[in-house]
Order: sequence, then structure tokens, then C-alpha cells
Amino acid sequence: MDPISLQLGTKNLWGLLVGLLSKDPEWLSAKVKFFLPNVDLGCGNAALDLTQKVILQLKELHRQGSATWQKFIHCVCMELDVPLELEVLLLSTWGSGDELPSHLAAGEESQPESQLHQGLKRPHQSCGSSPRPKQYKKQQRELAKQYLQLLRTSAQQHYSSKLSGPGQPLTFHQAYVPPILQWGRATAPFDPQEGDIMGRTKTEDGADMSIRDLFNTRADKGPRVMVLLGKAGMGKTTLAHRLRQKWADGQLDRFQALFLFEFRHLNLITGLLTLPQLLFDVYLSPEAGPEAVFQYLKENANGVLLIFDGLEEALHPYSSKETVGPEAPGPALTLFSGLCCGTLLPGCWVMVTSRPGKLPACLPTEAATVHMWGFDGPRVEKYMGCFFRDQPSQEAALAELRANRHLRSMCAVPALCRVVCLCLHHLLPGSSPGQSSALLLTVTQNYVQMVLALSPSGYLDAESLLGLGEIALRGLETGKVIFSTEDIASSIMAFGTSLGLLNSFCVCTGPGHQEEGFAFTHLSLQEFFAALHLMASPKVDKDTLTRYVTLNSRWLLRTKARPRLLDHLSTFLAGLASRACHPFLSQLTQQDQVWVGTKQAAVIQALRKLATRRHTGPKVVELCHCVGETQEPELAGLMAQSLPYQLPFHNFPLTYADLAALTNILGHRDAPIHLDFEGCPLESRCPEALAGCGQVENLRLTGSKITARGINHLVQALPLCPHLEEVSFQDNQLKDQEVLGIVDVLPRLPRLRKLDLSRNNVSMSTLLCLTKVAVTCPTIRTLQVRNADLIFLLSPPVETAAETRGAPDLQENASQREEGQSRSLALRLQKCQLTVNDVEMLIAQLLEGPHLDEVDLSGNQLEDEGCRLMAEAVPQLHIARKLDLSDNRLSVDGMYSVLSAVSTSRTLADLHISLKYKTVVLMFAPKMEEQEGNQERVLFHDSLMPQMPSMPQMSLCFPNIRLTHCGLRAEHLEQLCTALGGSCRPSHLDLSGNALGDEGAAQLAQRLPGLGALQSLNLSENGLSLDSVISLAQCFSAVQWALHLDVSFKSQVIVLRSDRRPRDLSAAGSLPEFPTGSQFSWFGQHCIPRSFCLRECQLEPPSLIRLCETLEKCPGPVEIKLSHGILSDQSLDTLLGHLPRLHQLKLLQLSQMRLSLRSPFLLADLFNLCPRVQKVDLRSLHHVTLHFRSNEKQKSGRYGMFTGCGLSQEHVEPLCKVLRNCEDLNQLDLSSNQLGDDGLRCLLKCLPQVPISGLLDLSHNNISQKSVLCLVESLPSCPRVREASVNLGSQQSFRIHFSQQEEAGKTLRLSECSFEPEHVYRLATRLSQAWPLKQLTLTQCCLGLEGLNVLLRLVRWPEGLLSLRVEEPWVGRAGVLTLLGVCAQASGNVTEISISETQQQLCIQLEFPRQENPEAMALRLAHCDLETHNRLLISQLMETCARLQQLSLSQVNLCDASSLLLHSLLLALSELKKFRLASSCVSSEGLACLASGLSHCHHLEELDLSNNQLGEQDTKVLVGALEGKYWLKRLDLSHFPLGSSTLAVLAQGLSHMTYLQSLCLSNNDIGDIGCYHLSKTLRAATSLEELGLSYNQIGDTGAQHLAAILPELPELRKIDLSGNGISPAGGVLLVESLALCKHLEELMLGCNTLGDPTALELAQVLPQHLRVLRLQSNRLGPTGALRLGEALDGCPYVEEISLAENSLAGGVPRFRQGLPLLRHIDLVSCEIDNQTAKPLTASIVLCPVLEEILLSWNLLGDEAAAELAGVLPQMGRLKRVDLEKNRITAYGARLLAQGLAQGSGIQVIRLWNNPIPPDTAQHLHIQEPRLDFAFFHNQPQAPRGT
Repeated sequence: MDPISLQLGTKNLWGLLVGLLSKDPEWLSAKVKFFLPNVDLGCGNAALDLTQKVILQLKELHRQGSATWQKFIHCVCMELDVPLELEVLLLSTWGSGDELPSHLAAGEESQPESQLHQGLKRPHQSCGSSPRPKQYKKQQRELAKQYLQLLRTSAQQHYSSKLSGPGQPLTFHQAYVPPILQWGRATAPFDPQEGDIMGRTKTEDGADMSIRDLFNTRADKGPRVMVLLGKAGMGKTTLAHRLRQKWADGQLDRFQALFLFEFRHLNLITGLLTLPQLLFDVYLSPEAGPEAVFQYLKENANGVLLIFDGLEEALHPYSSKETVGPEAPGPALTLFSGLCCGTLLPGCWVMVTSRPGKLPACLPTEAATVHMWGFDGPRVEKYMGCFFRDQPSQEAALAELRANRHLRSMCAVPALCRVVCLCLHHLLPGSSPGQSSALLLTVTQNYVQMVLALSPSGYLDAESLLGLGEIALRGLETGKVIFSTEDIASSIMAFGTSLGLLNSFCVCTGPGHQEEGFAFTHLSLQEFFAALHLMASPKVDKDTLTRYVTLNSRWLLRTKARPRLLDHLSTFLAGLASRACHPFLSQLTQQDQVWVGTKQAAVIQALRKLATRRHTGPKVVELCHCVGETQEPELAGLMAQSLPYQLPFHNFPLTYADLAALTNILGHRDAPIHLDFEGCPLESRCPEALAGCGQVENLRLTGSKITARGINHLVQALPLCPHLEEVSFQDNQLKDQEVLGIVDVLPRLPRLRKLDLSRNNVSMSTLLCLTKVAVTCPTIRTLQVRNADLIFLLSPPVETAAETRGAPDLQENASQREEGQSRSLALRLQKCQLTVNDVEMLIAQLLEGPHLDEVDLSGNQLEDEGCRLMAEAVPQLHIARKLDLSDNRLSVDGMYSVLSAVSTSRTLADLHISLKYKTVVLMFAPKMEEQEGNQERVLFHDSLMPQMPSMPQMSLCFPNIRLTHCGLRAEHLEQLCTALGGSCRPSHLDLSGNALGDEGAAQLAQRLPGLGALQSLNLSENGLSLDSVISLAQCFSAVQWALHLDVSFKSQVIVLRSDRRPRDLSAAGSLPEFPTGSQFSWFGQHCIPRSFCLRECQLEPPSLIRLCETLEKCPGPVEIKLSHGILSDQSLDTLLGHLPRLHQLKLLQLSQMRLSLRSPFLLADLFNLCPRVQKVDLRSLHHVTLHFRSNEKQKSGRYGMFTGCGLSQEHVEPLCKVLRNCEDLNQLDLSSNQLGDDGLRCLLKCLPQVPISGLLDLSHNNISQKSVLCLVESLPSCPRVREASVNLGSQQSFRIHFSQQEEAGKTLRLSECSFEPEHVYRLATRLSQAWPLKQLTLTQCCLGLEGLNVLLRLVRWPEGLLSLRVEEPWVGRAGVLTLLGVCAQASGNVTEISISETQQQLCIQLEFPRQENPEAMALRLAHCDLETHNRLLISQLMETCARLQQLSLSQVNLCDASSLLLHSLLLALSELKKFRLASSCVSSEGLACLASGLSHCHHLEELDLSNNQLGEQDTKVLVGALEGKYWLKRLDLSHFPLGSSTLAVLAQGLSHMTYLQSLCLSNNDIGDIGCYHLSKTLRAATSLEELGLSYNQIGDTGAQHLAAILPELPELRKIDLSGNGISPAGGVLLVESLALCKHLEELMLGCNTLGDPTALELAQVLPQHLRVLRLQSNRLGPTGALRLGEALDGCPYVEEISLAENSLAGGVPRFRQGLPLLRHIDLVSCEIDNQTAKPLTASIVLCPVLEEILLSWNLLGDEAAAELAGVLPQMGRLKRVDLEKNRITAYGARLLAQGLAQGSGIQVIRLWNNPIPPDTAQHLHIQEPRLDFAFFHNQPQAPRGT
């Protein structure tokens, strides 16, 4: 405790005594009992706190008299740990029997100062112990007193010896001006007992902070640590010494002892120290009794302050990572850590100075942080006033300062300010105004001028200066800032000390070891001289120099492995590289300009490389300083342009000089930039530097702790940033005045879009001021306040071309009216504790403001009155979208008030009130010009519903009213309906979650006609019974708008609605409703079915009877949907029995209902009982769907589907008996039952009596090969069977197709039947009886070679043709010879043979009866030249294949033997008309044989030699075989290597083929020259119908040759020129020529570059018989595509259109008439978006037979999916839609699934690679298997009912 604090009156002393005894209440209680054994102070005092109890006990002791009080005071001093000075005061004041102080007698209570009683406590003695001796304690006091006085005397002597002297130029006229200090973010800047101190206010207004205020932090417990952060030169060391000096002079009276250590001194101590050694051996030794002195310091640690200067210079050891014990020795930094953590000298105060950066972990997290910012303008001027004592010098210096902004920014650093003053002191005499400051443009130039000023008579001692520089660099590299006499030469030492560049002092290197040390006066000066050495020394080359040009991202902990201190070396190097320093360097080095320029250029080049790289925030700031020092505009521009668009500076302090350097660089930037200073403490003057920085577009000052003074600077700077668009002041602890100051500047920020003031301190009055600003400021569009969030969103005003004319007042009024009409404001004041009074003020403000887009007042305290006021103000406030009054304590009465208040609003679209969930939201209709856009959004969500015409005269007074969970009962309905019956009638009324009950539902049903044209009524969760639900169905007849009643009985969901669902309307706001009756007058009542949907209810016969009777009176059509319940046979009989009387019934659906096994027969009998039944679909005895015809006269096929019903053999005959009288049964589906072989046999017997005309499906019925044989056997008895297909493998399919009339020929397809030999024999026998069978296909039926031989031998018919197709794996391996041998075994004449080894397929056509001609065969054999073992085979082939007309060999490998056999066979085939050898491998010898054989086939009509692997010679051989083929009609030589000579031979042959109808020469590289020769040849082919020349490298020249001869081909029907290089020039010629081909049907020009000119020409001359048009990948645009679509519209024959891979965008074909035969349209990758999809879907609906739509790789989203889903039910023939790689989400996919569920016959919709989550895609695929999300598409799914 310091002496000054102890010189207090008795009042303060009494408080100290109370505070002391409050720490040990047990000791006090024991003493009270000792002195007052008969007094009980415990009764009635339990409620008192500790301090009051102590005061009460002391008062009782004093009442006993002075003797007792004196004894008590002596016990306190002897037994307790009482500080020495306090003990002296206690004994001197009360130890001699003084009276009780007057304030105690008056009952006044004093509060203790807890800060004076920290530290270790001595153990006290018990009451019965004797007092300990006083001698030691008195001695301790005396020794401590002597040492404390010695500390003060030593400090006073130290600073008295530092007075200015003539030999210390750098220190003359030193006057201390306190720098700016600011508390850090986490520091509490005041003591709770002392109130708000001057720290924060002093920091904010810039005044000198009281030194006492530095130590008033909330650190009553634990270590009291303060970290003083400041950049180099800010005066940290000066402040530390200033504190020591003030303490020595008695001004810092809080502390008894103060120790000041500098880490640069402590680094010199290599040994380990204890804390007493550090204090006494290193700092100052006591004269005697060090142990007693240290014990005193421990006991009074709260009065001890230890200051450590330069933490960034501390060397961190590798060892001793853990804190040492209280008595253990350790390094200095470890002792510092122990002091900070409280393990050493607990309770003491620790203050440490450091540069900003990474601080050691030993500092506690609760340490107080103070930022030192240097000087502001007044402080600089004050410093200069103290520096220059005479008036003229002061005025001249201040004039230079005020005229040079850059000079002022440099003077913000106190150390640099001193240098500037020294330079001005040297330069001002004899210089004109402005001349001196012109020489001080950079920091480096200031140091250069300082060196020149200190040099005697301007003479530069180069040797001494360079010597100092070498020492400085060596010290920085080794981490040494203190030098010994051995480190510095005596001459240099004398030079440095004489000029004040070096300071000398005594340093302690260990206990008892001291020596003289030297250091540069400042570390920055050492760095300058190091840089000077690097630039001027001839020993340093440029490569070594550039290695020092680096940037430091942060200050790192110094270790023995990292001793470098080069923070500002790069800055000084950059400054010395400037042109201004060139003369100085030349003079110093005595070198020519080239030598100096080379070094300077090396530094500039190194900076240039750094300027183009990306850096962290600290590096960017350092680089800005470096570039600024160079004064190179080109380098500044390079750096400015290289900075990223987002430039972050996070969590490090920034000074005014830092921001000035940054803005200097940004001044050279053209592009905008975003500056983010999140968490960066800013000097209050920092914002000044941003003034005029036009490139800043976004400024974030989040958590930067800007002071009020900083805000004032910022407010002045922001309007000078013309391009500023966003500013953030989050988390800055701004107060009301500061916030208002920022907001006031908004009108002067023309381009600002966002202002963020979140997490600051804003009062309610200020909040209302902000709303006033939001209302009046023309650029503000949104004010959003929620809890701590406060955000302004602004829209820059649109500049008008013409200004308002007239008087100024008229101009102002006109502009206000215009602004009020055009601007809309969104005001969100959430959770702001607004009350009724605040709302009245707010309404008054809003009434004077612009139109409001949204007002959100949720989470406040408005209550009923406030909500009523807001609702009443709605018509005058013109709210365009939303008013939110949720969570404002609204009651039921308040709800009626709100309803009544809004009843006059003509724009209300939706009102939602839920008292349970505290919801009150009002939505408003958009302006008339916005309704069209909103209507489109609504129709998008409602696309599956019938579309309504647009009606511009719609009224806007039909809102949605939702009063959910408001506790409404039946007695409330009258008042409610009265409120709803005003001018604003609801379109959707939601009363769910209330308590209306049956009575309320009945009342409401009676009142519905009086509520107008509702769209929906929601009565969910109102406790309704089933009878009430059924009675609601009467509304179908009574209320015209009631079309759907959806009821989920168990979950109490009850909705009565019109055709449009409320959820669709709420998706995008309210759509204006139609007046009553308009819906029906437009569509007609018969077009919109009424539906009754009931779920989760057990229906008994009485309920069903009442339901049916109710629905009988309902106008139709009607749909009934019952689901998730139980339906007994009796109930089902009751329901089905009423169906004939339901004449308006369109659909009956029973979903998830448990039915019995009788249900299939009851449902099948409906075909007889009710002629209107069209389709019965029963699935798994759980799902039933009945479709009804509109009338009995309507003729259409009926469908009976009984799948998964457990039907077995016993049920077949009864079912067939029921179906026997159904005349028009089109389809019967009995799949997935349990018929088995016996059930199938029974069914096939009854089949002729069942009148099926379409399909019988018996799949998945556990059938075997027996059923297959039974099927074959029964075919003759079923004359109307057209086709039967069976698969006994994985598919388990069994389908029989019928026709309405008898079929002459039947088709049988058997797959995976696994036939055994006995099955083959029986099959052959039954096939012989199954005449006439047209085609038999056996696919993978385990039919081997022997089995096939048996089959061919045994099958015999009286007459007719049989086509046999065998697909088995062995076919691909058997070889041609073997397969021909199989054909030779046939019992009939073989007329066609087709072999494909790759497809493993053998096709044979047999003709019965077999005809033989032995003479002709003998003649043929005579011409054969075969080996002996093949003569038998050839004789058999000649016998069976004598009438062979077609021989097809594709994808085979022909050996020479096979070729020789074919040669012989070809010689004998006089009737052969078709020969095909395609994609096969044949040797040259084999080809020669084949060519020889073909040369004798003079009656060939079709020849296909495409895709074979031939050489040039082989090609010539085959082309030679064409000679004499005059009857040839079709020739395919695709992929045929035609050379020039071969083409000439071919052309010669073609000239004689006058009957040729089809010529295909694709992929032959014919080119333009080949086209020329070919065109001359084709002139004779007047019968040519098909010409294929795709992928032949034909250009415009070739197209010109073809165009010349096309008119001479009158029968041409198909031309394929795809994949060539034809441009618009050739395309136009071709199209003009094709116009003369009157029979042209197929035009394929894909994969060229025809462009829009060709499309436009084609649109004018489109062939009238065109069927196929392919123009994919032709660079077509929207114009050409639209014109082409117009030309195609109405074409009666078009079947296929392909426009894929063209940039059509909005140019997709749009049809008005439609294409009646179009089957396929390909629009892949055509840039089709949602907007284009609408006319496209409207067009495809006009194509009734469309089967495939390809729209993959486009830009289609959910809106397009909705459009497609809406038309899918209308596309009866559609099978496939490809939507891969679009933008359809899960919502769009669900819409497509709904479209499929409405009866579409589509097989697959491809949705791969759309933004749909995999789990959602899987779920949708399970729900609807026809939605395919896989990469490889699955097999097409056959839809139900087809």
C-alpha cells in the first residue's frame, strides 16, 4: 500500500478495517464471543450480508468501551495478516482509546476497497494463543521501507541523469505528449466499484488517458495482467519509462513498488534465475535483508507493479515448457510466465508491451489489452510546439505540417514525428515555404535527412555510417539489439554516441555481473542502418540484396533458431530504392549512377514480383508501405491491379498510416474492390484515410471497435467514396449518437445498397428515429431489425433525363410525389419490444412515407390494441405484400378486431391468425401490372389442373382467411360470419384446429351460400363425426363452387374445395378469384368432376347407404375415393348395389382396403350389372379402381384387371362364367395369381367362350413347360388368337393377343423355356397340329443342334409358310457349314436363310408341301466341284433349298470351305433374289469364290455387301461381280473402300442398272470428285427411290453436282446426305433442286452446317409428301426453326422430326394445326428452357400418335415438368420421354409421376442427371417404376391397362 493512499481520515480507515475483517468472518465471530460471551448477535441477523454482519459486530465491540476496543485492535494487528502501513494507522488511530467515528454512530456503512487486499495471507492465531513477537515484524517493516525508498531514489536519479544535453541531438527538447490509448475488445474498461472511468471516454475523444486508468480493470481475482500493443515507434518503451518516472515522483500512488525490465536486457542473462534474483540481483539489490523484503513484497503483492518492455524481442527457450515452481529457478521468460499465471508473486500487477502479432501462450486469456495508436493531429501539433521553443520556428514547422497531408500521416508515429521535427529544425532555416516538406516525402527520406542533419557541416562520414550499418545488419540477423564493447569498434562507438545514434547503458548479464552496453536509440533506426548497409556496401551483390526484400505476415515468437528482427527492413530498402535517394547513395558510396541504379533496380524488381502475388492482410499492408516508399507510380499501378476483388484484413490492428498507404495504392486501381477489416482494431483517425478512395465498393468494419471520434471521421470520409455499395459496422459497440451520425450520411451515398449496423447499442428512441430515416430517405428500400441485427438495404435512384421545371418548391413537391409513387419500403422490426405507443408513432411516420412492400412487427408487445391500430391503418399504408404481427400477445377479442379492421381492405390476399402458434400474418395482392406474373407462377404449381382464361376485370377482394388453432366453437360462428360477410369476402377459409364440432359444421354448411364464392373450406381438427362429414357432401348440390371433399377421418383432415387447391395458390401469393358462377359458365359443369375422398374410416352398410343417397343428388360427374379402411363383403355388396343408381359416377377408387376372395367375382359381375362400367382394376385385394363410361351408349373396350388376388384353378371356371356375357371385353389381366399349370389348362379350355378382343395376361402364375405345350395345342381351337408370347425365365410372362376377327396366321414366341428332348418332340408334334402357324421364335430355350434337327424333320404341314427363328448361344459358334447342314434337314422347302453369328440367330422360312425335281438336282450336281465329304451336304441343300429366294449372312466368319460350298450353292440357286454378306470376314480366295458364284445369279434384285473387311483387290473382285445384274433393284455398298478406279468400274456397272431403286454408298469418302462421276451415272437411274451418301466428305461443289441431277430422278423418295460438309451455299442449291422431287418422303441432312438460310429456303419449298426430316447439328437458329415449324404445321404425312443440337432457344416448332402422324420428335441439346416449354407442350398435344419425345440436355426445370405432366394423360400413344441432363428437381419429378398416374400409357421417362437427391430418386422410382434415374436406362415398363 502506498503512503499517499494511507493518508486518509477515519472514515476511510473504518472501511479498510471492515474490508480486512470481511475476509475472515470466523476469526471475528470467535473474537466477539471471547470479548462478549453473553451477547448473541446471531438472532435476527440471518438476512444480513457479510459486510453488514461485520459492521454490526464491530459496533457491539465498540459499545463495550475504549479498553475492549483497544484490546480488539491489538488482537487484529498481532494475529491477522495486516499490511504494515494499515497496522501503523490502526494502532496510531484507535490503539490509544479513540472514540468511535461519527459516521458509524449514524449507521453509515462503508464499502471496502477490495483491490487493496490481494496477496498471500499469514496464518492467524487462535483466541487462546499468545501474541507473537513484534521484533521481526518491525525489522521487516524497516527493511521494506528502506528498499521501497531506494527504488524511488534510484528511479529519480536515473531520469534526472537523462536530461537533454548538447551531445545527444536525438533527444534534445524531448517533451512527453501522451499517445492515443484504446481498450481492447475483451477488456472491461472500468472497475465496478469505481464506476465508468476515463479510459473509454478519454480514448474516444482523444484526450490524454489518466495513468491511473490503465490499472482499473475487472481483475479483482487472479493475475492482473495488461498487454500494451503498439506498432514500432508508437512510444511503448517511452510510456513504460514514463510510468516508472511518475511512480518515482509519487504520482502513481496505487503501487508501493515498481520494477521495469526490458526483454532485450533480459536476453543477455544466460543462466537460470529465481524471482528474488530477478528483482534484487538483476534490477536493484536491497541494502540488507533481501529475504525479509521479498516476504514483504509477497504479502503486499497487490501494491507491486512489474513492467516488461518489448515482449516481441524475448527469446523463447526450447526447454522448460512448463511453468516453474515458486522457488525453482528458470529463464527470464519462464519467470514472466509465472508472474502472469499467478504462480509467482500472486496478486501482483504485470504490464507488458509488445508489437502486435502472435503473443506467447503464457499470457492469460483474461489479460487486459490496450492499443497504442500514436498521435492524432492535435497531439502532433502539441509535440511540435514543445519541440520548437521559439515562436517563428513553431509557426514555420506547423505551416509545413498543415500543408502536407502525407507528412501529417507520417507524424502519427511518435518516433517518426521526432525525426520529422529534427529534420525540419535542420531544413527550415533558409528555405522557402513547402521546400522542406518536399524533402520529407517518405519515411526513408526522413531518416536520410536526419543523417544529413546530424552530419557536421553536411559532411558524410561514409566509413562510420557503413560501419554502423554493418553492425546493425549483423545484430538483426543474429537477434541482437544490445552490443558490447567487443561488438563495436571504438571509432564507430564514438561516432554513434556523439550523434545520439547509439545509447550507452549498464546491462546485467547475470547476478552480480554488469557491463556497458550499446544500442541504437530505436529498433527502427537499427533497421534503417541495416538497409543502408545493404544498399551502399560493395560487399553486398544484388542477389544477396533481393533476398532481404521479403514480407512478414505476422510477428513470430523469437527462438534461438529464429532470431531475426527484420520487420521494417524491406520498407527501408524500398525507400532507398527511390529516385529521391539516388544522390544520397551516390554521395555515400562514391560510386557512379549505374552502380547505384543497379542496386535500386534489383529492389524494384523484387517488389514487382511480390506485387503480382496473393498475400495475407498483414503482408498486403507491409507491401503497400514498401511500394509507397519507392514513389514509383508504375509499381503502384501494378500492385493495385493485382489486388483481388475481395481483400480481407482480419484480426490485426491498423493505424492511420497503414490505411493511408493502402489508399495510396488503391488510387492507381481502375476496378472496384471490397475491403474487409473484420476484427481489426482501428485507430480513430483511420477512416480519414479512406476519403476520396473511389475504388472501394464494399467496406466491412466488423468488430473493429471504432470510437465515437472514429465515427466522426468516417462520416466525413464516406461521401468521398463515390462507388461505395455496401458498408458493415457489425459488432462495434456503437451508441445512439454514433448510429444516427452514420445514418445521416445515407443521402450522400448515391450508390450504397447495404448498411449493416448489427450488434450495436441502439435504444428504442433511436430505433424510431431510424424508421423515420427509412421513411424519408429516397434510396432506402428495406430496414430490417431483429434482436441485435440492424440492416438497411438501399436502391440507388434512377437518374432521369429531364429535370422538373418550375419554381424550386414545385420541383421539390413533384420529386416527392414521384418518389412516393415509385419507391416501396420493407420495414422489419422484429423482437424490438415495441409497444402501443411506439406503434402510434410508427404509423404516423409510415403514413407520410412511400408505398410499403412489407411491414414485419413480429415478436413485440403490441397486444390487442396495437394489432388493431396496425390493421386499421392497412388501407392507408398501401402495403403491397405482407404485414406480420405475429407473437404480439393477440387474444380472441383482438382477432375479431383485426378481422373487422381489415374488412374494408381491397388488397388483402391472405390473413393467417393462429393464437396457439402466435401467428398473425396479412398478405396483400400485388399491383395490377404485377398480377400477370403472379398468375403465371400460380398456374405453374397448378399445371395439372384445367387452365382458366385470363380475365383482366378480376376483383381483388377475395382473400384467403386462415383462423387456425384459435379455440373457435359453434357459438362463435355468428360473430365470425358477420365479420367475414363484409366487403372483403374470403376465397379460402381455413378454420382447422378449432373446436366447432358437429353443431358448428352444420351451422357452417347452412351459412356457406352467404359467404360467396369460396375456393376452399378447411374444417380439419374440429372433432367432426362421420355423419357430419357425409352431410358436408350435400354442399355439392347446394354450393356451386364445392367440387372436392377430402376427408382423412383418423387424422381429422377435412377440406371442401373447388378445383384449385389452396396450397397451390399460397405458393406464390393470391391469384385474383373469379366471380360466382364464372367457373361453371366457362367450363361447363360436366367437365369438372366432383370428388368425395374418405380415408382412414371403417364404413358400415348404413353409412354407405347414406353416402350413396347423398351423392345420387349430386350433379356430375362424380368421383368416389375410399382408402385406408376395412370393407366387409356386406359393405362391398351394398356399395356395388348402389352403383347403377349413381348415374353421374365417373370413378370409384378403393385404396388400401382389405377385401375378401369374393371381391373379384363381385367386381367382375359389374360388367353385367352396370353397363357403364368400363374398367375394373383390382390389385392384391387392397386396391380397386372402377372407371365408368359417361353414358351407356358410349362404345369402347372394357378392361378387367385382377392381379395379385390369389386366384387358383378352382376360381377359373366361376370367373370365366361371369365374364362370358361381357361382349366388348378388350383386356383381361390375371397376372401375379396362383393358377399354375392346371389353372392355365382350365382357362385355355374356357377361353373360346370368353369374348376377349385385345390381351390376356397370365404372367407370374407359376407355369411350366406343360403350359407351353398346352398353349400350342389349344391354338387351333382359338381362331381369334393373333399372337402368344411366353417367357419362363426371369420375366415369367405369358401373354395372348387377340383380334376381333379370325386370324389366318399366328405368331408364337417362346423364351427361356428350358426344353428337354422329350419336350422338343412333343412340341414338334403339336406344331404339326397347330396349322396354320405363321411364325415361331425360340429364344434361349435350351434347344440344341440335335433338337433343332428333330424339330425341322418332324414339323410338317399340308401347305403354307412357316418362319422359324432360333436364338441360342451355340448358333454363334457352330459355323456356316454346320448351320447350312441344319437347314438341309428341313421337311419343307427352304425359301429364306438368315445367319448372324454375333446375334446368335438363325432364321429359316419353310414352304409346305415340299416339292422335288430329281432331274434338275442332277444337273446342278454335275456343275459342282466339291470334295467327297461335302457332296452329300450339297446334294441335301440343293434338294431342300431348290426354291431359296433369300440368303443373308451377317457378322459371320467364312472359311474357305464355306465359301466354296456357297459358290456351288449359288450356281444352283436359280430363284435367288436377295443376297446379303455384311459385316463379315472372308479371305481373298473365299471372296473370289463368292464373286464367281454371284456372277451366275442373274436374277438378283437385292445385293448387300456393306461393312466388310476388304482390301482394294477384293473390292474390285466384288464390284466385277455386279456385271450383268440388270435386274438389280437395291444395292448397299456402305463402308465399302471405293477408290477412284473402283468407283469408275462401279459407275460403269450402275449405268446399266435401269431398274435400280435403292443405292447406299455411305461412309465411302467419295468426295466432290466422286459426286461428279456418280451424278453422270445416276442420270440413267430413273427408277431410283432411295439414295444414301452420308459421311462421304461431300462439300458445296459435290452438292452442286447432285443438285444438277436430282430433278432427273422423278421417283426419288429418300435422300441421306448426313455428316458431310455442306454449308448454306450448297444447302440452298440442294433444297431448290429437291423441290422438284415431287415424291420425296425422307430428307436427312443432319450433321452439316446448313444454317438458317437453308432452313428458310426449305420452309418455302417443303415437299408435300414429307415423312421424315432430320436436320440435327446444323447450326440452325430460332429464326430458321420457327419458319420451318410454321411450314411443317399441318403436314399430313410427317412422322419424324429431328432438330437436335441446334441453338433453337425460343425457336422450337409451334403448331396450330398439329401433325396427325408424327411419331418421333428429337430436340436434344437445343437450349430449351421453361419459357419455351409452354408453347412446345401446346404443340405436341396436337400430335395424337406421338410415341417418343427427346428433350435431354436442355434447360428445362420444374415449370416445364409441370407443363409436360399436364399433357401426359392426353398423349395416348406416347411411349418414351427423355429428359436427361435438365434442371428438374424432386418437385418436378413428383409432378411427372402424378401425370403418369392419370392413365398415361407411357413406358419410360428418363430423368438421369437432374438435380434430384439419390434417395429421393430411389423413392420416386419405387413409387413409379416408369421414372428412370439410372445412367443406363432400364427396360421399358409396360403401363397398367395397356
